Amino acid sequence: MKILMIGDVVGSTGIRMIEKHLPLLKRKHQIDQCIVNGENAWRGKGLNRAVADQLFNSGIHIITSGNHIWDQREIHDVIDQEDRLIRPANYPEGTPGRGWTSSWAGSSGVQYAVINLMGRAFLSELDCPFRTLDRILSEIPSEITIRILDFHAEATSEKMAMANYAINRVSAVIGTHTHVQTADEQIMGDGTGYLTDVGMTGAFDSILGVNTEAVLQRFLTHLPTRFVTAEGRGQLDAVLLSIQPSNGQTTEIQRIQIRE
Repeated sequence: MKILMIGDVVGSTGIRMIEKHLPLLKRKHQIDQCIVNGENAWRGKGLNRAVADQLFNSGIHIITSGNHIWDQREIHDVIDQEDRLIRPANYPEGTPGRGWTSSWAGSSGVQYAVINLMGRAFLSELDCPFRTLDRILSEIPSEITIRILDFHAEATSEKMAMANYAINRVSAVIGTHTHVQTADEQIMGDGTGYLTDVGMTGAFDSILGVNTEAVLQRFLTHLPTRFVTAEGRGQLDAVLLSIQPSNGQTTEIQRIQIRE
């Protein structure tokens, strides 16, 4: 089974890149399922129903998220209703939405699970992501052997710690949040794929998907600056996982970078 995980989509340029290139990637690599982190999809500031539907209609099966998922008030209701949209599972009890979901790959008839967790280094002090993972893995039925973890975190050390904690218990630990793709893809243990950060899908001529001048003014003046998503030529960052359904082990991991 082949699963494509696409890096944080930022604004309309990121959505355009998915709509343009995802069909080609699916045909080229015979991809079964597609996951994307969509917390910055609406103008770089959260997600709403219309943009979520746009991503689903473009061929995305599961949308994960992170700390910016709450930027649009509308999402509070949407995330309670939409099983294909998840938020970090280590938010406190009572938070809208769910932290993991499962789906069926239509072409292969295989059920798989996607887990969303958020780190605590340089981010909000949520519940412990490590102990939350233990709880979730105890909830996922044993017959679902393919388990993908989107670990939305800032620190490389925390992401590597999570990978080592989850080794041989999940199919892959894929980092999101920094918008910069790393080059450390590997298969750990008996078959846990790992990549510190899958990267970003958005405007190439930007600073993490944001208009360059606005970010420079923030650094130069330390004054509040309105960040606007950049437009222009795009990039699409992703990672392709080949996973054995019988045991959930990753057999191949490949970084993908598309630049216009």
